[in-house]
Amino acid sequence: MSNSLYDFGMIGLGVMGRNLLLNMADHGFSVIGFDKDATKNAALESAATAGTTVKGVAELATMIQLLQRPRRVMMLVPAGQPVDDVIASLLPLLEPGDVIIDGGNSHYTDTLRRVKYCREKQLHFMGIGVSGGEMGARTGPAIMPGGDKEAYEKVRPMLEAVAAKVKGEPCVAYLGKEGAGHYVKMVHNGIEYGIMQLISEAYALLKQTGLDNDRLHKIFASWNQGPLQSFLVEITADIFLQQDDKTGKRLVDVISDKAGSKGTGKWTSQDAMDLPVAIPVIDTAVALRTLSGYKEERVQAAALYKAPAAGINTPADTWIQQVHDALYFGTIMSYAQGLAMLHKASEELKMEIPLPQVVKVWRGGCIIRSVLLETFAEAYQQSPELPNILLNKKVADLVQPIETNTRTLIAQAAQAGVPAAGLMAALSYFDAYRTERMPTNLVQAQRDYFGAHTYQRIDMPGTFHTVWEQH
Repeated sequence: MSNSLYDFGMIGLGVMGRNLLLNMADHGFSVIGFDKDATKNAALESAATAGTTVKGVAELATMIQLLQRPRRVMMLVPAGQPVDDVIASLLPLLEPGDVIIDGGNSHYTDTLRRVKYCREKQLHFMGIGVSGGEMGARTGPAIMPGGDKEAYEKVRPMLEAVAAKVKGEPCVAYLGKEGAGHYVKMVHNGIEYGIMQLISEAYALLKQTGLDNDRLHKIFASWNQGPLQSFLVEITADIFLQQDDKTGKRLVDVISDKAGSKGTGKWTSQDAMDLPVAIPVIDTAVALRTLSGYKEERVQAAALYKAPAAGINTPADTWIQQVHDALYFGTIMSYAQGLAMLHKASEELKMEIPLPQVVKVWRGGCIIRSVLLETFAEAYQQSPELPNILLNKKVADLVQPIETNTRTLIAQAAQAGVPAAGLMAALSYFDAYRTERMPTNLVQAQRDYFGAHTYQRIDMPGTFHTVWEQH
């Protein structure tokens, strides 16, 4: 092997692309990046650690020529048409056996199409989810590769080197066939939406009782020492202390309540309905981000409808514990729904997603990393085909002690008119899931009455229709 050839190429040297390449270089791989923007190429080279081999070029063909065979090329470009455009520009430059990786947030159906298209051209195509933001990319992200198993083996040493490590294990594993990598990342983002919504509701409920930002910081920091320990709770504690350099106030208090989204949460909801699988906490989180955008209407409605007179009269320490337990309960439900979706998708879409590996990959580097994932990892170790994490005895032992406080808190939130739709969705899901006989028999009767949609019976097999009498 000549020293002049590079191990790995990156197309797109934005923050994520640059940081991933620098991370690889720090682990002893020689890397090369391509970006049309010369300033980004310069930024890549100047940020490299002394003694590492890092190069930036402004011509795609130059980069491809300088890569070892089989060439391993990753793109971090916006999802959609830009990915197809890059593939089109790569085709004349690559040779059979080369590997193309899409590390962006592409929809898994696009990944399926690209895997097939590249296979016809004798090229390997992989969709890889990368989570951890810019810091993660630089110091160790969670990496969710799927697609071509043969191609994964060609990039595995690099991915294992750069991934976050938990207990010495890299947070990367082959997560299934075809579009599985991007599917797992999509569901990861859905769970992230759910937990962020739940945390924002916990914040609103704590503020109801007049707690200031310093106290909120202390509460979340202490929660992060216990069973709620997670990246999102940790950063939430930090957020309350940040000062605004323009006004000197706490920054959180001058940020608008209209939330943005990139659409991956919406994809999770849409695909869950197609499967179908119930993920009401995630659906609610997506709906509430949408509702946050109707600011002018909400201002009008606030003037039109006065809040209920019932305030929250629970002693502060009791209330803080109740909010803690409800947030913990809701967080478990958010994970349970996302993991149930992966279980179902793995079967329906024939992706063979290994859930024990998924939860291990999520333990470090990613946005939804939390101490809970250790419990889930044990549960899947015992029964890899578990359709829902709530069916595991250890998880039940976590849920049962916090159930009463969750119910008490949600009832009080409803009485006081504080919106807690995510927490309510979590409890409703749990109650429906643990109900042996739901009232859906009446829905089946209604469907048969007005549309002759037929029904099944509990006492004999077969499908039935009744000519219903009008009384």
